[in-house]
Amino acid sequence: MSDYYSTLGISKGASQDEIKKAYRKQALKYHPDKNPGDKEAEKKFKEISEAYEVLSDDQKRRMYDQYGADAFKAGMGGGPGAGGFSSMEEALRTFMGAFGGGGGGGQESIFDSFFGFDADPSTAGIRQGASKKMNLTISFEEAIRGTEKEAAITNYINCPTCDGLGAASPSGIKTCSQCGGAGQINQTRGFFSMTTICPSCHGQGKRITDPCSSCRGSGREKKKQQIQIKIPPGVDNGMRLRMAGYGDSGEGGGPPGDLYVYITVRSHEIFERDGDDIRVELPISFAEAALGVKKEFPTPTGGNARIVIPEGTQSDKIFRVRGEGAPNVHGNGKGDLLVKVIIETPVGLNEKQKELLKEFAELEGTHNSPRSRTFFDKLKSFFN
Repeated sequence: MSDYYSTLGISKGASQDEIKKAYRKQALKYHPDKNPGDKEAEKKFKEISEAYEVLSDDQKRRMYDQYGADAFKAGMGGGPGAGGFSSMEEALRTFMGAFGGGGGGGQESIFDSFFGFDADPSTAGIRQGASKKMNLTISFEEAIRGTEKEAAITNYINCPTCDGLGAASPSGIKTCSQCGGAGQINQTRGFFSMTTICPSCHGQGKRITDPCSSCRGSGREKKKQQIQIKIPPGVDNGMRLRMAGYGDSGEGGGPPGDLYVYITVRSHEIFERDGDDIRVELPISFAEAALGVKKEFPTPTGGNARIVIPEGTQSDKIFRVRGEGAPNVHGNGKGDLLVKVIIETPVGLNEKQKELLKEFAELEGTHNSPRSRTFFDKLKSFFN
């Protein structure tokens, strides 16, 4: 068995305050709650608790200094025993005593701290208001350029009569006698303590004896109101906007919730969104594709796109116009406009047009249609 003083990392002349301080530091480090499933940490926790159990008691400490750990073997001291504590519960009781004085109040205090049940009467009954959500449909152009929409929402707001107090006057609010204003009560079941919501005030920590006539003690009332929703440029379909503080008002002076606006963007007849890029299909005639042409047309951002289509352009060729796409919703520049050329086959030809096309076909050579020539060459090699 290791020396109790070295286990706690103290000298033999250490005072009780030094012993207690050293134990607290070690116990917090090796506590089972902080080292779940760690057998070594559990063993270490038992050892330091055993050492503290002896050294924190002046009579046991004198016996230990005179006879060593043998003084506490079975039948000699009624202490921890030769093998340390008989159970983790015994070690935990020692740990709790070091922090809370060993009494019921100390146990309750340390367990409340470890399991997150610190009862602060000043925050009893304070709750954040519920958040709300709504759907909003906008046009493609509005999504690209940004817009502002007016919408109606129905929320809980602070009662204007009592300003959220819930009572006709401050004197109409009394501290809950059962929980003392904490909103929680502590229940002890043997070794463990548990904190639960006070059944008398339902966690409010107070009771209203003279309720407000308008809200009947709730401190809130429902109200329909119009709000302005600012849609930033570049918002996309399925995005969610958060409007802080536009949800229900909080209870007991708590902060309000938020409003989440889910955006649906209507599809456009011509343009299509692809991230921050915008795609569009541009139909051109056979003659324009063969001879080349300049095209200019308006963009969704409000500008004009100008592209030069060189002679001999094939169908499905994509031209990129930089900076004419959608603005990034986070302010990181703009996307591009991707123009896909679609060569349109002429229909409804008159006799003159047909004659000219026939004449052109007779003059056309294989060098005028490189893709067609390549296709048939590959096809022939496949069957040979």
